[in-house]
Amino acid sequence: MSFVNIGFGNIVNMQKVIAVVNPDAAPIKRMVQTAKEEQRVVDATQGRKTKAVLVMENQQIVLSAMQPETIAKRHGAVSASKNEEEGRGT
Repeated sequence: MSFVNIGFGNIVNMQKVIAVVNPDAAPIKRMVQTAKEEQRVVDATQGRKTKAVLVMENQQIVLSAMQPETIAKRHGAVSASKNEEEGRGT
């Protein structure tokens, strides 16, 4: 499994993530609002501004205070590290 820190000690299984998107677009705002009404939102922002919305394969939404690019970079770093370990036979 590929777990990535999305801020404030919150960790997400990136294998279950469909998309990491910017929350500023109107369709994303509507999607988040609908998910809140249906109690499908996990708010991992610690009260800060939402800067990334993670759409999970089970239709849950995770809100993060980190930029989508930062989350993608962290996922890339975890994937690269994992590939190096596999290459060494560990």
